[in-house]
Order: sequence, then C-alpha cells, then structure tokens
Amino acid sequence: MRTLPKFGGCHLFSRRELLNSFGMGLGGVALAEMLGKAALGDGPAADGAGGVLGGFHFPPKAKRVIYLFQSGGPSQLDLYDHKPLLNEKDGEQLPDSVRGDQRLTGMSGNQSSIPLAGSPFKFAQYGESGASLSELLPYTAKIADRLCFIRTMHTESINHGPGVTFMQSGSQIPGRPSIGAWLDYGLGNAHEDLPSFVVLITKNKGGQPLMSHLWGSGFLPTKHQAVRFRSGADPVLYVNNPPGVSAENRRQVLDGLRQLHEHQFAGTPDAEITARINNYEMAFRMQSSVPDVTNFSDEPESVMEMYGPDAKDPGTFAANCLLARRLAERGVRFIQLYHQDWDHHGGLPGGIRSECKQTDQPAAALVQDLASRGMLEDTLVVWGGEFGRTNYCQGLYKPGGNFGRDHHPRCFTVWMAGGGVKPGITYGETDEYGYNIVKDGVHIHDFHATMLHLLGIDHERLTYKFQGRRYRLTDVHGKVVKGILA
Repeated sequence: MRTLPKFGGCHLFSRRELLNSFGMGLGGVALAEMLGKAALGDGPAADGAGGVLGGFHFPPKAKRVIYLFQSGGPSQLDLYDHKPLLNEKDGEQLPDSVRGDQRLTGMSGNQSSIPLAGSPFKFAQYGESGASLSELLPYTAKIADRLCFIRTMHTESINHGPGVTFMQSGSQIPGRPSIGAWLDYGLGNAHEDLPSFVVLITKNKGGQPLMSHLWGSGFLPTKHQAVRFRSGADPVLYVNNPPGVSAENRRQVLDGLRQLHEHQFAGTPDAEITARINNYEMAFRMQSSVPDVTNFSDEPESVMEMYGPDAKDPGTFAANCLLARRLAERGVRFIQLYHQDWDHHGGLPGGIRSECKQTDQPAAALVQDLASRGMLEDTLVVWGGEFGRTNYCQGLYKPGGNFGRDHHPRCFTVWMAGGGVKPGITYGETDEYGYNIVKDGVHIHDFHATMLHLLGIDHERLTYKFQGRRYRLTDVHGKVVKGILA
C-alpha cells in the first residue's frame, strides 16, 4: 500500500485521488470521461495529433454511412460487369494465360475442366452515364446516374469467413474493431437516446453464418460495439422492463446499480466500469427512442410502396432499408445491414434472381428516399459483398443449364452513392474475361481509407494503442481513391 505524504498532520491527496473519493467516485468517472475525450481530441485524433474542425481532420462530406452488405459474394458478372466474350466462348476452357497463378478454392481447384460460363441475363445501358446493368436490377437501373460503380474491388480472401471479416474490420483474422466501432471511437455518439452504431440482419435467411465479431469492438472499449436491432416485439434485447416493473422502479434500480459501479470504480479505475454505467443508461433511454424509430405508422403510404410490399414486414431487407433511413434521420452514424444467401455455387440463375427480387427495389428506394429529403448529399450508401464470382462454372457445365460460380477475389463490384462520391461514373476496368483488373484497382484497405476520408478522417491518424502497437482500420496499407471523390 502506498503511503500518502503528510502536511501539518494531514494526508495530501492528488487530484485524481480526491475525485475518486468524492461522491462515491462520481468525480473519478467524470475525470475518466474527460481524459478519454482529451485522448481522442474530441474526434478521430486518437494518435494525439490533435483534431480540427470539431474533431475532424478535414471537412467531412458524409455525416453517416448506410452499408448494405450482401453476404455470400454476389456475382458481378450477372449484375454489373457485362462480358459478351464469355457468352461467345461459353463452355470453352479458361485460358491459362488469363488465370495465371491465381489459386482456386478446394471446391473447384481439382476440376479437370474449367469451362467459361456466360451470363444468362440480358444487359443494357441506363441513364446519361450509360451504366451497364443486368435485367435483374430494374430499380437500380432507374437510379444509375446517382451511383458510382467500382468494378475493380479486390481482396486476398478466398473464403467467406476471412472475406467478410476483412471487409468489416480490415483484417482477415477476427479480433479487430469493426468499421462502425472505429467511427464511434473516433467521432463519438451524435445522439443521446440511440447508439451511433446499429446492425440490422434480414430475417429467415440461410447461407454463411454471421458472427458478432463482424460488428464488435475488438480491442477497443466495449461501448463502441454495435447494438443489433431485431424484428419482432422487442427490437433490442433486454431493453424493455420485465412484466410488473415500472419505469420508476427501473430508475431506482439503475440509480442503485450506478452507485455500486461508482464505488467499484473508486477502488479499481477501469474504463469498462464506466462503459457499463453508460450502457445501462443508454438502455434506459432507448426504452422510449426504440419504439419511436421502429414504428412505421407515420410513414406515408407512398413511401411504403416505394420500398416495396416487404416493407410492412419487420426484419425483411425492405423494412430494414426503411428503418435505416429513420435511424439516419435521428443521428445514428453507422448503420450496417446484412443480407445473406448470395453464395451461388449451384443454382445461380434461380438463386440470384430471388436475391435481386428481395433487394433491388428497397436499395434503390433508400437512395431515392434520402435524395428526396436532402440527406443523400451527406449520407454515404454502400452496396457490396466480400468478393465476387468466377467467370467459369463450378462443377459440370451444361450450356443453358442450372450452373454455379465459385469465389473470385481478384475483382468484384461495389457501388456507392451520396456522401461526397461522384455520381454517374464507373471506376476501374476488368479484362474482357472478367477475371483480372486492367485499370484502377481498389483494394479493401483503399476502400476503407476512402470511406474514412469522406467522413473527415485521415485513416493514418485514427489509431489505437494495443499491446504496444498502434493499430488502425487500414493496418499499414490503404490510399484514398481520389478518382471517385466529387
């Protein structure tokens, strides 16, 4: 035990000790909050470099992000990247000169034949930009001039687990903070009654599982992880009071619990204790804010129709898109939607048609809805998966039959809208086989660096020291893709 110095027979206390002793440690909690904000510079300057413009490294173009993540790897060749040569050479072998040393998954790496497979869907050009889109996307086609298509996304991940984790956290290995957690850490919460990071998952979907580390805080304090909203009577678990417990009783319990936590903090100044207090208080405030944001009764019928018939069914992709807009209106900074079942190793023609029927209209409606409310200019909307699909068939191929495509990390398509991105452009170019990038490749680290840039953050300065090293979302890589900036 440390012996305190004396002066005139009295113990001398440091300011920190005095604050920890005062008011059951409430002063220490306040001090911890102030120190935390000082360490961040009230913004993304977590490296101590000092933030400007109220916490931003430079003026932000986007205030919020709505990320429509399509889990499983949508086929870019059947949606966005039209390759007539594949139809001309349908059934022929993929040339060795095109494949090069590209590794294949265990699902097609042992095939004796690697036959090219043209898309069974018709493509056409839309809007003044002339964007080439599949017949499966009639609603997206109507907003083509609002979108920026990046055809040259690429990754090292060739399987779903590492691929989705990489896309969501900048690392193929679970344990790093997710994008939304980094933003919450760097910019803080913009709304007192709602979390700044919310996750929505389409209900009743199959495909690859979605693990909570995808929206977790990793080594950042737990207060930065996402809150998941579910369909049903209780959108957020454990927020509502149990039967027979009134709001007044709940308040009394939380006040008593807070005192216990503050007493614990006085003896053990652990940031997780203050995070626990904040989480309980946020949950109490969410008892009124969550029912309000999830109640669509005040939405005009015209808006419901725009999102499609599924918008009235909570937990569908359409309902989640509408909910995302409502959350964005209320100041939620990062809203992550997950829609599964794009993993079409077989039965691609029917499978991809079904997914597009569920997602095309709502995604386009979200962009239109934001634009009509003047929110698109400062809301970044992102659509895409963890990788693309091969230009060849997995397994036996019968022309015109029910084929599938394997994973393809070398090039795939993501689109972005609003939030400082150039509208009506297609960035990057793939070869005539749709297998390799020939111009303007965009790596996942570049994608993350650009997203942070649009939010006013220098990706090299948003860091967190953990186990002796300063980590960041982009690791030691990444460059801003200036060609897509408005």
